[in-house]
Amino acid sequence: MMVFAESRQGGGRVRAILSLFVLALALTWSLPSHAFLGGDDEKPTKKCPSGKAWSGRAGKCVALKSGSLSDEDLTRAGRQLARDGHYQEAIAVLDTVADKNNALVLTYLGYSHRKLGDVDLGISLYHEALAIDPENVDTREYLGEGYVTKGELDLAYLELVAIEKRCGTSCKEYQALEKAMRSGQSQY
Repeated sequence: MMVFAESRQGGGRVRAILSLFVLALALTWSLPSHAFLGGDDEKPTKKCPSGKAWSGRAGKCVALKSGSLSDEDLTRAGRQLARDGHYQEAIAVLDTVADKNNALVLTYLGYSHRKLGDVDLGISLYHEALAIDPENVDTREYLGEGYVTKGELDLAYLELVAIEKRCGTSCKEYQALEKAMRSGQSQY
């Protein structure tokens, strides 16, 4: 509770202004796609021309069309687009994943919608992801940041506690959410 008490005392805390965007769901493929060969911290190693993405199964760049990429490839591509700040493109790619109950897909759809200003939709998608994978500290950290954006620090604190139970206070997810709570601003 110490963190929560300190964050509430930051008298000059600026609350984020929520703005809703009308999302174009058309695929705009104006940016190059990337290949993704590893875990969370690895950088993309292959670049593909616009309208194509790396297929691990085919071992080459393939057109982004129904059935041309596996759900795994689409999930990795969508996640990387979201992390790179290409939120509308991430949503377009993640919406093509056949498995609509994939916690990672739901997390990065939530992340993208939240970053585009639809915080409530993002939070709702994070809850769906946590119903599937309650141990995911990335999802919990993003959910906490959504609560920070809305000024709901009590709910953000509950996520901070849940993260601490899963990975302690030294993991990056705990530290990012704690920093967001202290500053009153989303870190990711």
